[in-house]
This record gives sequence, C-alpha cells and structure tokens, in this order.
Amino acid sequence: MYIFDSVQKKRLKFESLNPNQVTLYVCGPTVYDDAHLGHARSAITFDLLVRVLRANGYKTTFIRNITDIDDKIIAKMRQEEKTLQEITQFYTDRYLEEMDTLGVLPPSLSPKATESIDAIISMITTLLQKGCAYQISNGDIYFDTSKDKLYGTLSNKSTEDGISRIETVSEKRDAKDFALWKACDDEDICFDASFGKGRPGWHIECSAMIAKHTKSSQGFQIDIHGGGADLLFPHHENEATQSRCATGHELAKYWMHNGFVQIDGEKMSKSLGNSFFLKDALKIYDGEVLRFYLASVHYRNDFNFNESDLQTSKKRLDKLYRLKKRVSHIPSPQAPNNEFKTSLLEAMSDDMNISITLSVIDEMITLANEKLDNNDKTISKEIVGNIEFISSLLGFGQKEPFSYFQIGVDENLKQEIQSLIALRAEAKKAKQYQKADEIRKKLTDMNIAIMDTPNGTFWEKVL
Repeated sequence: MYIFDSVQKKRLKFESLNPNQVTLYVCGPTVYDDAHLGHARSAITFDLLVRVLRANGYKTTFIRNITDIDDKIIAKMRQEEKTLQEITQFYTDRYLEEMDTLGVLPPSLSPKATESIDAIISMITTLLQKGCAYQISNGDIYFDTSKDKLYGTLSNKSTEDGISRIETVSEKRDAKDFALWKACDDEDICFDASFGKGRPGWHIECSAMIAKHTKSSQGFQIDIHGGGADLLFPHHENEATQSRCATGHELAKYWMHNGFVQIDGEKMSKSLGNSFFLKDALKIYDGEVLRFYLASVHYRNDFNFNESDLQTSKKRLDKLYRLKKRVSHIPSPQAPNNEFKTSLLEAMSDDMNISITLSVIDEMITLANEKLDNNDKTISKEIVGNIEFISSLLGFGQKEPFSYFQIGVDENLKQEIQSLIALRAEAKKAKQYQKADEIRKKLTDMNIAIMDTPNGTFWEKVL
C-alpha cells in the first residue's frame, strides 16, 4: 500500500508502526455552524482511507475529534444568546446526521475538547515545566516556538508566510508563538487549572487527545494524521511542535491532506461569500450521489464543484445501479470476481487512485451487461458479489436499485404515480389497452418511465 506524505511531498510505501494495526487521527469540525462541502470532502476522503486500510487487513483505530470550545463558538453563543452546550450539541448532531447521509462510517473514537480538559492541562503543565511555554501578564499561556529547532519543517512555511495567520499580542516573545491557554473567568466557558482559570487554545486539544487515546511506538504517537490542506499551517505545524516537545515523540509517521473545494473556480471561503453548506446540497441531491461526485476527483487535487459535472457524475453512478437492477432478483451473491477485486483494491491502495478505480468499475459494468445480454446465467451472482465489494470498499452502490431511481420524487408525487400504475394495471386486466397506453403516456410526460416485470411494475424518474 502506498500513500502520499504531505511533509516529504512524495508517494511512500505505507508501513504501519505495529503489524496489521493502524491509528489514524483526523481533525474534525468546530461545531459553531453548519458543515460545508469542504467538510464533506475531507470526511469522505478519510472514510475511503479507513475502508482501504481495513480491506487490506489492518485493524484500524480511527479518531476524529469535535472542537466544542473556541472563539467562534463563543461568538455564536453571544449572538444567539444560547449556552455552550446548546450551540455545540445542535451542530454536532447535525454534522453526524449529514455524515451518515454521505455514507461516512462512524469513527472508533470521537473525543470532544470539553471532555479532554484534564489531558490538555496536563500537556500544558509539562510544556511549562520543560520551559517550552510561558505565561504573560493577563494569564494567557503561549508556546515558545524558539525552543523547537524543527518548528516549520512540517509545512515548510517561512516566518513571513505564516505571520499574517497568527494573532498579534504585544507580550509574545515571537510572532510565531501561539496560545495554549486563554485566561478567562466566565463560568460557562472557562475551566480551573493550577496556572489559572481559562480555556484551551485550538491547537493544543488535538495533541492532548492523541496523547490521551494512543500509545507511542517507534518514536511516533500515531501512524497517520489527516485533514484538509488548509490545516497544514498553522494548525498541524503547531500540533507537531508542541507534541514533539511535550512527549519526546513525533506526532505522526505520515501526514495526509485533501485539497480545497471550489465553487465554479473560486476557493470556498466565507470571506468570499460563496460557502456552500452541505445541508443545502442535501436538499437537492441524494447523499450517495454527492459522495460519488466528491470522491470522483483524486483527494489531493482541488475540487471544482458545479452542477453540470455533478449531473454527469450521477449518470456514471446510474450505470452501476442499472446493472444492479438487472440482477436484483438474485437472492444470495457469490464472492466477487477475484481479478476484479484485486484490481479495485490495488488501485485504491495506490494513494487512493480513484481515476483507475472508477475505470475498473466502468469496465466491469460493460462486460457484465454484455454477458447478461448473451444470457450468461452463471454471471449474475458474481455481479452481485462485485457490487457488494464496491459498496464495502467505496461506500456507494448500497441502495435498493429501484428506489435509487426514485430519488428526488416527493411523497405526494410518489402516491400519484402508484395510483396511475394501479389504474393502468386494472385497465390492462379489463383489456382496455387504449386507456392503459394513455396512462403510460401521462407518466412519460411526467418524466416517469415504467417497466413491467414478472414481479410487478416498477418505475423510475427520468432526468
């Protein structure tokens, strides 16, 4: 198995710290607002990675945190006059619901910042004792980046590159130094510590959670650390340096980052006013359709989201479901074709090469349809096995095929369609064929195609 390491900037053979075991940590959401397509893409990227690791026989512990104390959350509390718990629970629940809709597997662990305060305080105490952190007059505690000669080597950012993204505080020893603890006395958002009441800075929580929930091996805390490309600096750089100084170990053996999401060519950013919330996309598009589309571009490339490409992507997914529909009568599958399974897993094991993966699936669909057209009665169970392997490895192709083609039809229209189909069946039974044809035409005009089968009449929406 090969992955691209963001630090060394090259494709590397993956070798886990412990045989057949992998620990993967991915930065999760800051729960003060709805998730956007950038969150969705990152979640899908690392969901695919987890699936590939497990398919390769690795026992994979997947940790994804929840940041539930942060300046943005506090601002939201004040804006909406709600408690910390009310804000964070609402957006956490919505995020998890949306991830489930996208077919993202739940993490093995999902630690929250507010539930990790003891671990955070312990790490800050260690950094203070080692002289790698200092406290200023207002009680804030900062990490002293001058104490780590390797600071900057993760992201390869120069001081000038990064200063604009770091807060300016007059008592900081260096512009690059960053907050570990922010002093405060609000009962709702502050926590007691030996060095003064306050709350954690953003970067410290991930390092503390990793130290709490994992065990170091061969000089590293975990195998893989992942997240969006925007987190490489300063967030991941700061995580790496404070963990190195506090624990004496490197944080991760491999670092992986997914590319940005753009909307019609512009980088997604709230400051540009073009943030595309996932909740809005899911009102229009099915979660699996979105998953297939967002996964269709290699994870390290930037993704340009537009509706024309999404419709083209859906038509590609439709082909898989049309094949699945042709073998829907098969009660039990057999194992997938070994050559097909091997080709698919090899492609995804090569830094998740989705382009080759989808081409292998396209070829399988074409050959399978040809064999079905030639009345090959031995192929059906193998096809079902192939599709089940696709579902397990990639997280799409899991729906019942007839309902898949009814996506986007509201319940009232579904009832009307079923009523027309029932009337047509009655007309055919009474040998009123002209009336039956008129009903079929009416359905066609509604962009509904019907198929008569020995098991009844099925319908689908035609785009």
